[in-house]
Amino acid sequence: MLTMDDIVREGHPSLREVAKEVKLPPTEEETNLLKDMLEFLINSQDEKVCAKYNLRPGVGLAAPQLGILKRMIAVHFEDSNGKLYSYGLFNPKIVSHSVEKAYLSVGEGCLSVDRNVEGFVPRHARITVKATDIEGNQLKLRLKDYAAIVFQHEIDHLNGVMFYDHINQQNPFAIPENSKAID
Repeated sequence: MLTMDDIVREGHPSLREVAKEVKLPPTEEETNLLKDMLEFLINSQDEKVCAKYNLRPGVGLAAPQLGILKRMIAVHFEDSNGKLYSYGLFNPKIVSHSVEKAYLSVGEGCLSVDRNVEGFVPRHARITVKATDIEGNQLKLRLKDYAAIVFQHEIDHLNGVMFYDHINQQNPFAIPENSKAID
């Protein structure tokens, strides 16, 4: 079982490197790692498990956050309409995005960042992602608002980009142009 001890923190070199594509079909080891990443997120949202293992709640995790430079992400969350997004994905890629931007009104956080970073993080309001799931199925996901933001945050990790890289350094709470707030 993965715990917070497995997650690398700010300053670790894997958080700033571009991860490598996973050759498909993935190895058993890669598939098991992706399952463990998804299990971590599910556990981190369970109050009892969280308390027992001292986990921080998370909605997404990328392999570089474990010090592994492979293009793998896991997400587990419900959007405001109660739709569940629970995926372990190999080689996720944003194939299209909206011009319109969106940002979380409360800002973003990260399991690899042990501090509160103030400011709005502009993201695309809508994206389309292509990826391969744990079972080997090719997926094409059309995502908007909160779901789009979570996926962009995790895919950024695969490219060595941290969420705070997007924050306006001169004015962290500047409303991004052509954007909407997501609560």
